Amino acid sequence: MNDGWRALDDFLRTDPRDVGCAEAVEMLHIYAELVAAGEPAEQRYPGIAAHLRACGPCGEDFEGLLAAIRGGAG
Repeated sequence: MNDGWRALDDFLRTDPRDVGCAEAVEMLHIYAELVAAGEPAEQRYPGIAAHLRACGPCGEDFEGLLAAIRGGAG
């Protein structure tokens, strides 16, 4: 599969609930706080959860923020 078809395939597999980078980053601190507290963040914010599964850079930002909240960064 060439790169053009791969990009189209990736696009077609995008979860329609995915809120995109801008909204995910705006709410990332709230989402991470909920996860750290053991709250059902994915149920409360399914669009952010969908985005974090699909976007590597945002997922990495989330993991770093979550580690910092939990005291694992440093």
